[in-house]
Amino acid sequence: MAKVSKRRAAIAGKVDKNKLYLMNEAMALVKDVNLAKFDASVDLHIRLGVDPRKADQALRGTVTLPHGTGKTKKVLVFCTPDKDDEARAAGADYVGLDDLINQIQGGWTDFDVAIAMPQVMAKVGRIGRILGPRGLMPNPKTGTVTADVAGAVGEVKGGKISFRVDKFGIVHASVGRIGFEPDKLSENAMELLSTLQKMKPSTAKGTYMKSITVASTMSPGIAVDTRVVR
Repeated sequence: MAKVSKRRAAIAGKVDKNKLYLMNEAMALVKDVNLAKFDASVDLHIRLGVDPRKADQALRGTVTLPHGTGKTKKVLVFCTPDKDDEARAAGADYVGLDDLINQIQGGWTDFDVAIAMPQVMAKVGRIGRILGPRGLMPNPKTGTVTADVAGAVGEVKGGKISFRVDKFGIVHASVGRIGFEPDKLSENAMELLSTLQKMKPSTAKGTYMKSITVASTMSPGIAVDTRVVR
């Protein structure tokens, strides 16, 4: 236990808590201070100057990361039978409707993203209480309710992620894995930040991007200079 504590202390000492890092610096450092022995996720935590209780400031959306997420997401598609083959050809892992709904009602949720055609949403709505709390409910705002199920599957498999501001005004999102090169992590992160900047609500007052922190699944947080976005 003492060895772990010493290692953690040594790693934490590499991060200057009084410094705001440039994005490239932060991504190089997060690789250096990562404690995990697996290919951990690298996440951004962005505190925004928004009030999520107001509808126009409860931000949610999607962004396609230029270098992908480094994780192969399991995609489920709720569709009519005529779209089954199209969805499978695009790379969907699970395709169907009533059969999938029954499995989910039985407690199965072994997938990362659910996509649905608009005409089947009435049926999918019956399992909203299961999918909603897990962040799996298809939604038009994230492009997961669409007639073009093949296109949506392709985007998710190609690195498209969804994000939303939580009740504290913070967006948490993975921008890659610890095995990525720092420049690829930086480019993914900047794509997300640029998207959030464009989404700034006109009603948001004061500083919009209050803080940006980079961390892996097992690393100290590294503060990034918010001016990198301007």
